[in-house]
Amino acid sequence: MLKGNPISAAQCLVKGTDVILQPGMRRFIVVPLLVNILVFILLTFWLVHLYGDLLDQLVTWLPDWLAFLAWILWIVFVLLLLVVYGYSFNLITNLIAAPFYDILAEKVATHITGNAPSEEPLGKLIVRTLGRELLKLWYFVSRGLLVLMLIVVVFFIPVIGGFAVLAISALWSAWSMAVQYTDYAADNQQVKFQVMRAQLRTRTVSSLSLGGLIMLGSMVPVVNIFMMPIAVAGATVYWHQNDPGKSLAQSS
Repeated sequence: MLKGNPISAAQCLVKGTDVILQPGMRRFIVVPLLVNILVFILLTFWLVHLYGDLLDQLVTWLPDWLAFLAWILWIVFVLLLLVVYGYSFNLITNLIAAPFYDILAEKVATHITGNAPSEEPLGKLIVRTLGRELLKLWYFVSRGLLVLMLIVVVFFIPVIGGFAVLAISALWSAWSMAVQYTDYAADNQQVKFQVMRAQLRTRTVSSLSLGGLIMLGSMVPVVNIFMMPIAVAGATVYWHQNDPGKSLAQSS
């Protein structure tokens, strides 16, 4: 049975935004924002160039008797490209800015719980966070290949194939975003990666809603620059609102 309240996910993002706008918190988002701006410029330029080339190929590939499907395929193509854009933007920025997002998650957790974690040397922090990012990257790549195989199969289903591809892509992207951003708070508490995922699955609806909202923000140019720090803060609030103590007990 699916559990969770989708409204709570939106509330967590709102609360997270409020936290990072507090005096003393803004300095922890400066470096991530600079990274986001750089990635935004490079990735958006590449996307615009890619879009024009692929759309021309798509129209050329269609036989004349299927010309009436062009507008449907165009919509599906644009939506898929936006999903790829948002997913790629998150992946690249998170690899580069992981240590800074980890620090941000730590400060947000301290703000909302009142409990400050023990100090950790910067070098150890960088090694730990990058190691966790590589673990997440392997998870996303390995599971993503399985999702891609499923997408290829359902694409050839008559009539509903294109929309089924969109649905699967959206669900996988939402889950990936929930895993990506909630993990900063979980990692700070030394909760194992698989235990964190199990905790998210106990509230599937709200977890997917959280990831879906983050994904939507990531798909919108300019908005995505500011979405990453908000996502870290909101997911940290979400993690601490949903009984992380239970997860800690399971991980011991």
